[in-house]
Amino acid sequence: QVQLVESGGGSVQAGGSLRLSCAASGRSFSSYYMGWFRQAPGNEREFVARIRWSGGSTYYADSVKGRFTISRDNAKSTVYLQMNSLKPEDTAVYYCAAQRLGVSSYEFWGQGTQVTVSS
Repeated sequence: QVQLVESGGGSVQAGGSLRLSCAASGRSFSSYYMGWFRQAPGNEREFVARIRWSGGSTYYADSVKGRFTISRDNAKSTVYLQMNSLKPEDTAVYYCAAQRLGVSSYEFWGQGTQVTVSS
């Protein structure tokens, strides 16, 4: 069974850094995009970043470009989101997801990890 497990969330002051991890198991993700999303209270879930597992090409939302970096470790089957220069508006629950290449929707989702940024 496919499982995505996020970790690394916590509380940090504005300007600080956190690194989120997403441990992926249950199948090979060579034919998948791996994405990070976030959802703040009262807001709709929004896209943050994605990476193509095979090859490692990346894409970022404008709101995080230059501050966040998505990466993956093939040997550990883990996707990371390095978050620098954090802002209070980055506060949200962050979710890891997997989308098969050529398919419009994300099929698998993790449970989420809370990130809180104080001013």
